[in-house]
Amino acid sequence: MIIAHNWNMSQDNVLSNRIILATNVKRLRSKSKIRREELSLALGFDNSYISKLEKGKINITIDKLSIIADYFNVDLVDLFKKS
Repeated sequence: MIIAHNWNMSQDNVLSNRIILATNVKRLRSKSKIRREELSLALGFDNSYISKLEKGKINITIDKLSIIADYFNVDLVDLFKKS
């Protein structure tokens, strides 16, 4: 029972981190005044992937996170900072 409880807490953290990431990517994109389509082309990602990312609906690899951080000229850890 304790294991299930810890797992649920972990799931909550994952969802929270996804929302933080989603918010930060959308904020960086808006601040840069670029449309989602432009960002997807620049990064080589599908437009629907960026859409899902900005809604916190996908798991993302560290490689793709690095590409995003490099594009916006921020540290990888900045993508997970609460605003």
